[in-house]
Amino acid sequence: MCALCGSLGGDEHWTDAVAREGVFTRNDDPARRRHERGRRVEVANRVLKLYGLKLSDWQGASFLLATFTGKSEMVGDLGHLWAAAERLTGRSCDPLDPKLLARLDADG
Repeated sequence: MCALCGSLGGDEHWTDAVAREGVFTRNDDPARRRHERGRRVEVANRVLKLYGLKLSDWQGASFLLATFTGKSEMVGDLGHLWAAAERLTGRSCDPLDPKLLARLDADG
């Protein structure tokens, strides 16, 4: 998504399906939106685990990113996830790194 569309879209991150007049979504049910948000956390955690991190939903409003040693940071939306991951780990975190993707494929 381009930055302009993201800015005009409202306060929500574009990955969050919201029921709002004039916005097409199949997710007008709050329980279904919450389930999909949880699914995004599960998928992110498959990658984050390889960096020694874990993401959790915080009241459906933001996310808590934590290291396995206890350092943590609040993340407003998934757009800010990787910058926060790099701050917490002190190293580059590239979810599209070919070696990392190969490892995810090998793990199933």
